Amino acid sequence: MAVQRRTKVLAVVLAGGEGKRLMPLTADRAKPGVPFAGTYRLIDFALSNVVNSGYRQVVVLTQYKSHSLDRHISQTWRMSTMLGNYVASVPAQQRVGKNWYLGSADAIYQSLNLIRDEQPDIVVVVGADHVYRMDFEQMVAQHLDSGAACTVAAIRQPIEDAHQFGVIDVSADQPRRIREFLEKPSDPVGLPDSPGEVLASMGNYVFDADALVEAVTRDAAETETSHDMGGDIVPSFVRSGRAAVYDYRDNEVPGAIDRDRGYWRDVGTLGSYFAAHMDVVSPLPIFNLYNYQWPIFTSHGPYPPAKVVGSSVDQALLSPGVVVTGSSVSRSVLSPGVYVDSGAEVTDSVIMHDVRIGAGAVVRNAILDKNVVIPAGGSVGVDPDADRARGFMVVDGLTVAGKDQPYS
Repeated sequence: MAVQRRTKVLAVVLAGGEGKRLMPLTADRAKPGVPFAGTYRLIDFALSNVVNSGYRQVVVLTQYKSHSLDRHISQTWRMSTMLGNYVASVPAQQRVGKNWYLGSADAIYQSLNLIRDEQPDIVVVVGADHVYRMDFEQMVAQHLDSGAACTVAAIRQPIEDAHQFGVIDVSADQPRRIREFLEKPSDPVGLPDSPGEVLASMGNYVFDADALVEAVTRDAAETETSHDMGGDIVPSFVRSGRAAVYDYRDNEVPGAIDRDRGYWRDVGTLGSYFAAHMDVVSPLPIFNLYNYQWPIFTSHGPYPPAKVVGSSVDQALLSPGVVVTGSSVSRSVLSPGVYVDSGAEVTDSVIMHDVRIGAGAVVRNAILDKNVVIPAGGSVGVDPDADRARGFMVVDGLTVAGKDQPYS
């Protein structure tokens, strides 16, 4: 009796994004390296989804200001090499010319040596800057059953928000085949089974390895292209009738609860980044960090437990190393090493590593990046004009201080 060979899968995580809309948080780091929910980096969600799905050969393609991201990957994402498991950070290397990555498709083209070395049957390509849980094994299974060469993961969104996304158009008789890929359409057609919704691309893909190699190689030789996975590679598969869609609604993650099932957030703006934090601090979190059946892996370093002395703390995430003494913290995330002194008030805020908030200071509706010091009696988020005068950014009702930015 013949033994069927196991399908070999290589995961490629695209982590070279600059994240201009997240400035100043991305002034000194790549977007996937931005901290999230205290102890995590954004890339931890993509990597956790990949390894929880059973895929343990993972390459991370980096480019923009990648030092802290590369360091995090090398220090955190270590797996046993006995069975060939690895998470490898691969910077842009100019292997095929003198250009850095010209787009996400070009990043894969310039890294084809990784695919040739591993010789996978399937390549799973995922973005590195979204907050969600997803079992990619289920998506790969549908891809193999469909006979498609390319499968795009999609999430249902209200039709009125279609102009914000790449939208996947399907027909009623073939709801899993992509009829057309529309980039931020102004007049989309709703889904056959739900006219008020559209399928928006999540930036996650499954490819037959040989088809992906052929597609990015062909794209690299063209001049009228942006060398983008969603803008160029997927449409090429659609035109040839070889593209399928995977509805994220069908994905069943172990340990998911009704409230957070199907959660996905693109945290590409300061407003959406802040809103995603409010999702995790709510009394019944819309995104549940406490799902131990599908953990989000990270490393927070050698910090001691959080400590609270004579304080009021409500709806807050307190990371290891946090000290809150004689103060008030509500609806906020405090990252490792944060110190909140007596009489201070922190409300509706995201406070990153090693921030110091002095006695009697007030911080509201703010994002404070690493090492910011708010002096005793200082205020942030109380007077927008005063915040601007100090050099802080004020946008979407938020005050944002960059890494090491002084309070003046």
